[in-house]
Amino acid sequence: MKIYNTLTRKKEKFKAIHPGQITMYVCGPTVYNYIHIGNARSVIAFDTIRRYFEYKGYKVKYVSNFTDVDDKMINEARTEGTTVPKLADRFIKAYLEDTNALNVEKATLHPRATHEIKSIITFIQKLIDKGYAYEVDGDVYYRAKKFAHYGELSDQNIAQLEEGASKHINDEEQQRKEDPIDFALWKAQKEPDEIAWESPWGKGRPGWHIECSVMSTKYLGDTIDIHGGGQDLEFPHHENEIAQSEAATGKKFVNYWMHNGFVTVGKDQEKMSKSLHNFVTVHDILKRVDPQVLRFFMASVQYRRQINYSEENLKQAEIILNRFKNTLTSIDYRLADDTESAASAELKQAVQETQKHFEAAMDDDFNVQNALTAIYDVLPVVNANANLSKVDKGELKHFKELLNSWLSIFGIDTKKLTAKVTSPDNEKINTLIKMRDEARKNKNWAASDQIRDRLKRMGITIQDTPQGTRWTRDEN
Repeated sequence: MKIYNTLTRKKEKFKAIHPGQITMYVCGPTVYNYIHIGNARSVIAFDTIRRYFEYKGYKVKYVSNFTDVDDKMINEARTEGTTVPKLADRFIKAYLEDTNALNVEKATLHPRATHEIKSIITFIQKLIDKGYAYEVDGDVYYRAKKFAHYGELSDQNIAQLEEGASKHINDEEQQRKEDPIDFALWKAQKEPDEIAWESPWGKGRPGWHIECSVMSTKYLGDTIDIHGGGQDLEFPHHENEIAQSEAATGKKFVNYWMHNGFVTVGKDQEKMSKSLHNFVTVHDILKRVDPQVLRFFMASVQYRRQINYSEENLKQAEIILNRFKNTLTSIDYRLADDTESAASAELKQAVQETQKHFEAAMDDDFNVQNALTAIYDVLPVVNANANLSKVDKGELKHFKELLNSWLSIFGIDTKKLTAKVTSPDNEKINTLIKMRDEARKNKNWAASDQIRDRLKRMGITIQDTPQGTRWTRDEN
């Protein structure tokens, strides 16, 4: 298996620190609002990666944090006339509901920044003691230039960083810092109503970056296999995590850095973000879109690639998902009939080749498009066998088990996918099919054709098989 490592900018052969086990940390949301589709991209991308590791037999310890205190949290709580903890509790609950609807596996741990204050203070003090951090009037800053590898993850040099930082900080902050690129580890309480904790440097709260260094090393160890997040976190968040963590522990922080691509919207493919006010929340979209369709749409693009969100692309994902559904339905239909089984060397070889191509694609930096193409290309062979008078039931069952496990990697629950939709017109459809069967039995072809056309107008396709008449709803 090969993974693209953002730090080295190349694909590298994956080797776990401990055979058969993987430690994985993925930056979670700042919980002051519902997550939007861009946030969900990261959640779904790394859940898909985690699921593939589990498919391969790895035991994954997966940690994803909640940032439940920062400036955005404080400002939103003020606007709503509530407290930061109450705001966080509300949107953590909403996050878990939305991600559960998208069939995201629960993290092994979901630590919260406000629950780790003691550990954060201890970590910061260690950095001060080692000379990597300094205190100024209750604020604590990290000496970025002291860390020899600062800027390597984002491929920037110190001069570039200093020039950029100096343009974005005010004179007061400039005077407080030893260097413009130094960043906050601890922020002193500025207003009496600000949430704050006692510390050796006075009342205050942790900076954004320090929480992930603390939680990842505390729960996964000083060196972890994989750290993931969106491309926008490469700098400064992940760059600062490396500097903090390696300065504190003296060890390599992460073996493989993985970053997912953005979600874009519109003809200009503008990045979706809250700051640009062009986002769609998962909470809202799930009111009108099948969660499995949204999940499949998001999971079916290789994690490093950009996704363009549109109704047209959602519809295309639904069509593909329906084709998988129809194949599974056909297999179930044939496995349940009482016809004899007949071995098919062609089907067996096709299934074996598909499994080989699927895993080869996924082993190549989780190339989900090629993996899905491998499955999609074998469907005609499977469906052709399922339509024979005698089918290879053993191989059809084997393929069904494989397809269930493959689609599960993409977060698709095939039991829900193939469940019969209870609809008011089901009884009417079944009655019309019985009438058509009777007309065919009596060789009343005109009446049979009229009923077929009527069903077609209702969005129903019928299929005459040696085992009886089957019907499916059209793929829109």
